[in-house]
Amino acid sequence: MNQTENPLCITFITGNQHKVKEAQGIFHQFNIQVEHIDLGYPEIQGELEDVARFGAEYAARRLGRPVIVEDAGLFIKALNWFPGTYSSYVQDTLGNEGILKLMKNVNDRYAEFRSVIGFATPKTEPKTFLGVVGGHIAHQEKGKYGFAYDPIFIPEKYDLTFGELTREKKNEFSHRRRSLERFAPWYKDFLVSEE
Repeated sequence: MNQTENPLCITFITGNQHKVKEAQGIFHQFNIQVEHIDLGYPEIQGELEDVARFGAEYAARRLGRPVIVEDAGLFIKALNWFPGTYSSYVQDTLGNEGILKLMKNVNDRYAEFRSVIGFATPKTEPKTFLGVVGGHIAHQEKGKYGFAYDPIFIPEKYDLTFGELTREKKNEFSHRRRSLERFAPWYKDFLVSEE
């Protein structure tokens, strides 16, 4: 799919099929199609916004077209917002059981899932869009839906973990939905201004 054939298309750089499906479901309501490329990009150390900004700029220049990347993390208040930008690495090494061990006997279980969409074109400075969902860490893993930390995160106003909610239900208010919904209307305006 070419950007010029369908102006309401965006290239999403990710190797995560769960993220692609979530983005397709959210962008559908904005009439934006998602092209997915698993390009990979160097992840710098820094805040989520810095990682997303750098990744988008790198991919846009490499591919010669507008792209989005998404960086997300679980931020746990009692652990000084750990694992944060190290969420993917910590998921691969400690897993949910490791996080639950760190949270053993901890009363303040507040946590946030944060998602940052980074957008760039080969000629423009990158722009970022933040989405946050507050909640708390469960005492045990629950649920078979979702991926990564979903089975241990209970969003505000719910008694169920993200892992117990279907993708459709989670997509109604997820951190990724919030960042994508901030990006989508801005992107439509951006395309109009580029014409």
